[in-house]
Amino acid sequence: MKNSIAICPGSFDPVTYGHLDIICRAANMFDKVIVVVASNKNKTNSFTPAERVGMIKKCIPDLDNVEVESYDGLLADFAAQKGAKAIIKGLRAMSDFEYEFQMALTNKKLNPNVETLFLTTSAQNMYLSSSMVKQIAAMGGDISSFVPEVIRQDILERIKTNK
Repeated sequence: MKNSIAICPGSFDPVTYGHLDIICRAANMFDKVIVVVASNKNKTNSFTPAERVGMIKKCIPDLDNVEVESYDGLLADFAAQKGAKAIIKGLRAMSDFEYEFQMALTNKKLNPNVETLFLTTSAQNMYLSSSMVKQIAAMGGDISSFVPEVIRQDILERIKTNK
C-alpha cells in the first residue's frame, strides 16, 4: 500500500518490543506511518502521553517515515484529519481479535474511508504486554528482553516511584 498514510494507535504504556515490531513492519508497507498515543479513559497509565511519545521516538530514530503524536479523541476523526487510509493493529491472540474486530467495525462506520489492517505479532512477542512489563519491573524482575535499552531505566524509575 505504497503512497498512503497509516495510523498505528495504542496506549504504549510503555512501548515494548511487540509494539515496535508492528510499527517497523507497518513502516515497510506504507510511505508514512503515524504512531498515535491514544487516550483510553478505562486505563490508568503510568506515563503521561508526552512521556510515551518521547519513549517511542527514542526507540525509532532511524524510521524516517514514522511520526509520533498523541491524540485525545476518536481515532476515526484523527484518521480523517491526517488523510490516513489504514489503521494498523497488532494481534497477539484470538482474545485480542474480538475487541479489535468490534473497534474496526466502529471505526469503519465513523469513517468509511479508513480500513483496519491486522498484523499478527511475531511468535517471540505473543505473550508480551505493557501490563506484564510493568508488573515484572515492579517485582524487581529483568525487563531487558521486553523493552529497548534506551527506555529501560525510565520505566524502572517510574515503576519504582509508583509502588
